[in-house]
Amino acid sequence: MLFSSVEGVFVESVEVTDTSVRVEACTTVRRAACPGCGCWSGRIHGSYLRFPRDLPAVGKFVVVSLRVRRFVCAEDSCPRKTFAEQVPGLTRRFGRRTERLRSTLVSVGLALAGRAGARMTDTFGAPVSRNTLLRLIASLPDPPTTTPRVVGVDEYAQRKGHIYGTVLVDVETRRPVDLLPDREADTLAAWLAERPGIEIVCRDRAPFFAEGATRGAPQALQVADRWHLWHNLCEAAEKCVYQHRGCLRPVPAPADQPQEKAEPAASSPWPTGHRFAERTRAKHAIIHALLDAGHSKRSVARQLGMTLNTILRFSRATTPEELFTGQWQSRATKLDPYKPYLDQRWQEGCTNAWKLWEEIKEQGYPRGYGSVRDYVSRTLRGKPQPVGPRPPSARAVTRWILTRPDALNENDRLHLKAALANCPELAVLAEHVRSFAHMLTHLQGDQLPDWIAAATATTELPSLRRFAQHLERDLDAVIAGLSQPWYSGVVEGHVNRIKMLKRQMFGRAGFESSASASCSTHRSQVRSRPQRVQNHQGSPPRTRGAKDRPPLQPSNRVGR
Repeated sequence: MLFSSVEGVFVESVEVTDTSVRVEACTTVRRAACPGCGCWSGRIHGSYLRFPRDLPAVGKFVVVSLRVRRFVCAEDSCPRKTFAEQVPGLTRRFGRRTERLRSTLVSVGLALAGRAGARMTDTFGAPVSRNTLLRLIASLPDPPTTTPRVVGVDEYAQRKGHIYGTVLVDVETRRPVDLLPDREADTLAAWLAERPGIEIVCRDRAPFFAEGATRGAPQALQVADRWHLWHNLCEAAEKCVYQHRGCLRPVPAPADQPQEKAEPAASSPWPTGHRFAERTRAKHAIIHALLDAGHSKRSVARQLGMTLNTILRFSRATTPEELFTGQWQSRATKLDPYKPYLDQRWQEGCTNAWKLWEEIKEQGYPRGYGSVRDYVSRTLRGKPQPVGPRPPSARAVTRWILTRPDALNENDRLHLKAALANCPELAVLAEHVRSFAHMLTHLQGDQLPDWIAAATATTELPSLRRFAQHLERDLDAVIAGLSQPWYSGVVEGHVNRIKMLKRQMFGRAGFESSASASCSTHRSQVRSRPQRVQNHQGSPPRTRGAKDRPPLQPSNRVGR
């Protein structure tokens, strides 16, 4: 019953105690093959006992006392003079566990990794350490690999911002092929040069991947990923809308009767209600009242507990505002050149001090956020804003432009129509975005040169123009990406899986363990599925990865 599937083993006795089961067995084969030369021998040199652990039975430890023999090699030229026999399916060289216990521990390690797997082995009665489980996983042989026809290339972070590697995936079978220790063009070119059967390389538009694919596989067709193209277009469109955000507020109608100009209020440098201002006013009033009553300056100084110089300074000032010195002086600050811009943005509806600080920082403002916050709270908060509906944000208008027109609700459609009517540049932007989306969803890459020529001619949209000029640098790969059904979505999925493995191992997953865990067939747990070209209603494929998460969702924002 214990060794029914193992041939050549005879069970002599079974001893059962309260905590363990001891099985005494011996081998029955007459000959064995030498592991060095493969020559069969039947000459016995001696025998000895081995005690491999087996799977537990009814909660008890099972130890096998197996008597094996040592044979003398019959080949004189073999460096091995003697060798020990192994029982297939039961033992292996230097093994302290039976093969079925070993395979069970490997399955636990693959499912739960180190610490959790060690806790599980304690539960079913075969306790081992977490290092043992990891060592068993690392000893698994790598699966035989064939040269892929379509390979996907992308980078992954071993240490974000410092160390990056390259993952290569067979796009047809959706299985990882190899991991490279860096993302240099020379490393990728050397890997591709060793595999001349590669016909298509799916990649993003990173220059090191483009250079490596060109040098290592000149015969292969390079395909730029469509999702990255759409993501870059989304970023360019958002910048264009942000540059024309002044057109989003409707122009107010001129009033029939001009309003009378209000007299400017007397601006006092002392803010009303400020503790230092009120204290100075009170001191000034008391000192002048005592002086008018006939007291001398020295007498006033003694009564109020002040120095004579302070009394003299207050007595010379006819009004408290003349004592405006120090921090209350209207000194020039580095924020002064940017105050007109802040006032304009405040009138346009932007009341976020942090956003205003980020905007002027891009214009060259060298100071921190505190000065802008103080100016907004002390000065701009009291200024009235234009009466009327709040204009839509640049991000909202970008979302409307990038969304398929029939997917917009009625309210958003009306707002988008009004925004495009107020700004002809945004109307041109919407036309370019929708034409690019049509090329992307219908795989019409042959129309890309005409689109680039039209987008480059739009001088009023510099961000869109730069995006079109960047496409010309990698024109062949972009045209192939907009014409071929291949894309890098499966590669992004494996990048996310590598991140999950690294997080499960709490930072202890180096390059060796990541490569072993990512590229083994036992660990991949990935089904072979047919290549998906487009999703529902012809939208761009959902290939977004965690490392490249954009502010806009391209899968639901494609215009016709």
